[in-house]
Amino acid sequence: MSTAATPTWDPAQYLRHAGHRARPFADLLAHVPDLPAERPRIADLGCGPGNVTALLAERWPTAHITGYDNSAEMLDKAHVEHEGPTAGGGRLDFAPADVRTWTTGEPHDLIVSNATLQWVPGHTDRFADWITALRPGGTFAFQVPGNFAAPSHRLMRDLAPRHGLADVLRHDDAVLDPGDYLARLADLGCAADVWETTYVHLLTGEDPVLDWVKGTGLRPVLTALADDPERREAFLDEYRTALREAYPAGAHGTPFPFRRIFAVARREA
Repeated sequence: MSTAATPTWDPAQYLRHAGHRARPFADLLAHVPDLPAERPRIADLGCGPGNVTALLAERWPTAHITGYDNSAEMLDKAHVEHEGPTAGGGRLDFAPADVRTWTTGEPHDLIVSNATLQWVPGHTDRFADWITALRPGGTFAFQVPGNFAAPSHRLMRDLAPRHGLADVLRHDDAVLDPGDYLARLADLGCAADVWETTYVHLLTGEDPVLDWVKGTGLRPVLTALADDPERREAFLDEYRTALREAYPAGAHGTPFPFRRIFAVARREA
């Protein structure tokens, strides 16, 4: 995962909502067509702690799958929890890489990215290279959050300048609209399927939306204030109060609407 702020990542915090976070990736994979090779070569760009990369091995147990990430903390977790041979004679491994510059010297059957490209400014500029790296009939698939205008992110951005963090956070242009992704992938000669879904996650516990964003979108703030606990707590106190108003708890938990954008692009055989 990449950003100009280069946040540090906490795998344990990220995985606190692992079930909700994994669902969009499972929905993405359900739309990926059959791959051209019997023993596919697969890359997962921005694999995080490897928990969703392991879903690739369940779908394609004969594949050689490599998850790439630029977070040592995330890769350490992935190596320990998920690396090794797969049930069908394939292999799952992990390696350090920056999505902004990642290239491959071998043809791939599937290049996939889950909730990572929003951290990469100008990520559509990489699409041509990745599609060129596919075998004929191979697929490039990704999903990104489309919730940058939601209160969870808008409030974060509104508060940041008051705490000396004006340039730390991403803005609402971190991802494109679905139609723009469709046009760019079609221009590259792909048969593309692009759609969006808004999940309404029912979160439980105390301040669950704050707990959620501590694992992802708030990481640049937490990183920037890591050596200044007083400023960190001041920001969190103000942000927590705003989130409680924006996302009130209900009888069964706290509803948290979360828009996602999906794309599956197949290189013509």
